[in-house]
Amino acid sequence: MNCSTLLSLVLMLVRLWPCSPSMQNHSAQNTDQSFTAVQRVKHGWVWEPLFATEEQTSVVPVYVGQLKSDLDKQDGNLKYILTGEGAGSIFIIENNGKIYVTQKLDREKKPFYTLRAQAINRSTQLPVEPELEFVIKVRDVNDHEPQFLDGPYVATVPEMSPEGTSVTQVTATDGDDPSYGNSARLLYSLIQGQPYFSVEPKTGVIRMASQMDRETKDQYLVIIQAKDMVGQAGAFSATATVTINLSDINDNPPKFQQRLYYMSVSEEAPVGTTVGKVFAEDSDIGDNAAMNYFIEGDSSDVFDIITNNETQEGIILLKKRVDYESKRRHSIRAKVVNRYIDDRFLKEGPFEDTTIVKINVEDADEPPVFTFENYVMEIAEAAVSGSLVGVVTARDPDNDDCPVRYSIVHGMHLKRLFSINEHNGTIITTKPLDREIASWHNITVTATETRNPEKISEANVYIQVLNVNDHAPEFPKYYETFVCENAVSGQLIQSISAVDQDDSAEGHHFYFSLAQEATNNSRFTVKDNQDNTAGIFTAKSGFRRQEQFSFYLPILILDNGTPPLTSTNTLTITVCDCDTEVNTFYCRYGAFMYAMGLNTEALVAVLACILTLLVFFLAVVAIRQQRKKSPFSEKMEEFRENIVRYDDEGGGEEDTEAFDISALRTHTVMRTHKPRKKVTTEIHSLYRQSLQVGPDSAIFRQFISEKLEEANTDPSAPPYDSLQTYAFEGTGSLAGSLSSLGSNMSDMDQSYDYLADWGPQFKKLAGMYTSHRNMGD
Repeated sequence: MNCSTLLSLVLMLVRLWPCSPSMQNHSAQNTDQSFTAVQRVKHGWVWEPLFATEEQTSVVPVYVGQLKSDLDKQDGNLKYILTGEGAGSIFIIENNGKIYVTQKLDREKKPFYTLRAQAINRSTQLPVEPELEFVIKVRDVNDHEPQFLDGPYVATVPEMSPEGTSVTQVTATDGDDPSYGNSARLLYSLIQGQPYFSVEPKTGVIRMASQMDRETKDQYLVIIQAKDMVGQAGAFSATATVTINLSDINDNPPKFQQRLYYMSVSEEAPVGTTVGKVFAEDSDIGDNAAMNYFIEGDSSDVFDIITNNETQEGIILLKKRVDYESKRRHSIRAKVVNRYIDDRFLKEGPFEDTTIVKINVEDADEPPVFTFENYVMEIAEAAVSGSLVGVVTARDPDNDDCPVRYSIVHGMHLKRLFSINEHNGTIITTKPLDREIASWHNITVTATETRNPEKISEANVYIQVLNVNDHAPEFPKYYETFVCENAVSGQLIQSISAVDQDDSAEGHHFYFSLAQEATNNSRFTVKDNQDNTAGIFTAKSGFRRQEQFSFYLPILILDNGTPPLTSTNTLTITVCDCDTEVNTFYCRYGAFMYAMGLNTEALVAVLACILTLLVFFLAVVAIRQQRKKSPFSEKMEEFRENIVRYDDEGGGEEDTEAFDISALRTHTVMRTHKPRKKVTTEIHSLYRQSLQVGPDSAIFRQFISEKLEEANTDPSAPPYDSLQTYAFEGTGSLAGSLSSLGSNMSDMDQSYDYLADWGPQFKKLAGMYTSHRNMGD
């Protein structure tokens, strides 16, 4: 069954759907028309799928296909109308239903067009068929080249990878229709890169074609071509560049540059000195070239080797001092091993190498060498001066065996205690030693070559002072012992112990007993507790302080030294006025009073006298302080309280309303006159001057007189000179007022010629103002 037959069947099924009510009514009214409509349902459109090829350029329209109604009798009675996308502009239809395309199409821009067609009866202008919707597909042609959108490509693959190892994949795209023809079917091929690489034609996967060594070549440039149309003639193609880098693996062992190294070191070189360097090459890079160096054999006791991780060099160090006279040449075997080894290449051989290093010891003038670095000597304390302590020895290690000279280098106090023979190294004492002052002495002895004083060596000498039992035992402290008057016989009144400055190898042990002179008539006994302590007990009862205030008990203490030493220590026992139990504070107080020869009543009387004298002294001091109080304190307090501060600022000479000066012009001033002892000559002088220069006014003279009298008679006035200013201006003066408060003229506008008429007193003032006016003009 072809497509046209299938389309006709579909159209017939659409027309068989039940008719609407309006159609039924129409059929009832006109039977002929209804019959005709039923007959038309059996007919339909006849057409095949329509395609238009893209990129066609033609002067005349290009035929696409034909639409036809089965009612078309080819008599010209029907006409076809085309609507939809591109109708009339891109696509046209003729009366016979043939469709043409008039423009060039591009499938990549629009792959299909949807249109509608109608068949119209020319006579009735009515459609004879339902409107048909159809699609014209744009048929693809190979008009696009393949493109590598992700290029250029960079890939990395480990060296020595086996054949077939995937390196990377390249992908090209084609803008043509992949569902039609071969325009978008791509085929990959290798243009450059044989015989090391290959590419899969359909997928573009690049694979290793052979094993490659990075040390030979570490980078390859591969060119891949993609061609559409499955590589057929007329196909388009594109190329992409792939840079393939070979990454390193550890496939090369390290190799020493030399099979034999020669080095030298001075016998004076200290431990840690760098003797030399060895280097092994490794063709690998990075961690694959990392290596470690070792020393094989017994030479590792004298020399050591470390690895410089930055330069991959082996640094040989001196681990132990060398001696030219003992061994002049050393031979060591150095070994290098890769730090990280790839097990896949172990079958090719060990990843290590060895070399021989010969080291010559250079002779040098060495300082003397002591037999021992440290000496420990002993000497008994209290040994006489010049006693032998010990001997130190040193020799010149060189072949010439130069003589050495000994000396002690340390503090001056050690030189005063010890001395050394500079020729044979014998150490003796210069004064007796006391172990109790210092039990050890540390000195430093130097040995110097006689022919080369710069060659010096040192040795430490530790001298222990051995103990000699030269100190007798004694009480560790002063015992304050009391016994009550009513103490009974056999009562413990004091526990004692002893100390000894000497050392004892077996530990100290002391023995306590009464001295021989006190054993017969003593009222006390000593009991040795066998633990370096002893107890003092009463031998009799009934002590009276009036008969004997204190007892002095000699106690003999014996140590266990060799030879044993004894000492007699006196224990003072004071009789206390108590029953049987001793109260230390009370007994101390009683002993003090008894020693002073005072009883309690006498002490109270003395304290009362002292207190009375203290109270009297304080009273005298208070009275004297009261007398020294100033008589003016109350007045001065009033002065301090009456001080008032004003922060107002005046307006200058033109401000005549800021304050009222009428109070200064009053004719009567009331004052309270107070007597004063002395009239100062300064105030009299000021009064006489005021009479000479001022106007002859009774009011002015009266005001000044009142002020003068007030100053002379005021006892509270300060006893020092003071300057008082009076802003009083008299009335009735022939010269008029000199104040500028009421003047609205400046100095330059006024005339001062009248000053010359005031008399000789104003001659100088008149000259000053006249000259000032001339300078202003």
